[in-house]
Amino acid sequence: MPSSKPIDATATPATPFFERWGNRLGLGFMRVLACLPLSWVRALGWVMGQVLHAVASRRRRIARTNWALCFPEDSTLERHRAVRRHFVYFAQAWLDRSWLWEGSEAKVRARLKVTGATHELHSDQPTLLLGPHFVGMDAGGTALALLQPRRYACIYLSQINEEVDRWMRAGRLRFGTVRLVEKQQGLRTVVHSLRSGEALYLLPDMDLGPEESVFVPFYGVPAATVPTLPRLARLAGAKVVPVVTRLTRNGYEVEVLPAWTGYPGRDPVADTALMNRRLEGMIAGMREQYYWVHKRFKTRPPGEPSLYGRD
Repeated sequence: MPSSKPIDATATPATPFFERWGNRLGLGFMRVLACLPLSWVRALGWVMGQVLHAVASRRRRIARTNWALCFPEDSTLERHRAVRRHFVYFAQAWLDRSWLWEGSEAKVRARLKVTGATHELHSDQPTLLLGPHFVGMDAGGTALALLQPRRYACIYLSQINEEVDRWMRAGRLRFGTVRLVEKQQGLRTVVHSLRSGEALYLLPDMDLGPEESVFVPFYGVPAATVPTLPRLARLAGAKVVPVVTRLTRNGYEVEVLPAWTGYPGRDPVADTALMNRRLEGMIAGMREQYYWVHKRFKTRPPGEPSLYGRD
């Protein structure tokens, strides 16, 4: 994503002014939310989710298509109800960034919990933290940095808007020892990060286009998937530790799963397919919290039609 906007010949001199103040009002709103009880933030997220579900017709259609492809056994009514709940979780998680990035440390600590195989984090061994795209992925990163001391790194894609970019960077760097690796820095920088003892928080489960992707099943549907996980694990000699973040009534629970044994193997395509199969198991217990508004099956094998119709 570019870091600056293209020149718009139709823009008036007032456009930057209104944009700047709109950004400031939005960030100010998030700072106000950080002071409110969690139940109020979640209630507002419920309302926001209902509104988004009603007005964001394109994203609603994408989510319903994804759900139908992945869970064909569900009825139309079940699918529509699940997608509506997903929009609510999505909105609640977005508003939760207010207290995650602006609330007091005591408040953040009280609302986050890390469970499971936390011993996997207690060394400087090269470690890839597989963080699937659940709505609480930012809370997962914050929880690990705050509650499980270690040096961490994550790949960061700069935002177009400079004020929003500064806010997001500050939020992700707020606690612990975290380094943001710019996406354009390339594979060599990431491998060096892992070998130096930084645990890399990696989210490789989206359709990033045909370049460097392989087609492997995701819920039985061929999905363009980057083989980044096995490739980095092999190059850096890193273990793979899945991290699942669940939005709960009281905040978030982050479960650290045991490191995968015998991974990666010799075939990166088979290793990528295995990643998707295990991801399906992680999604099973919290289906509505996975990121269904993304076109996971946008890139199709040669000759196959779009699964999303025409936008």
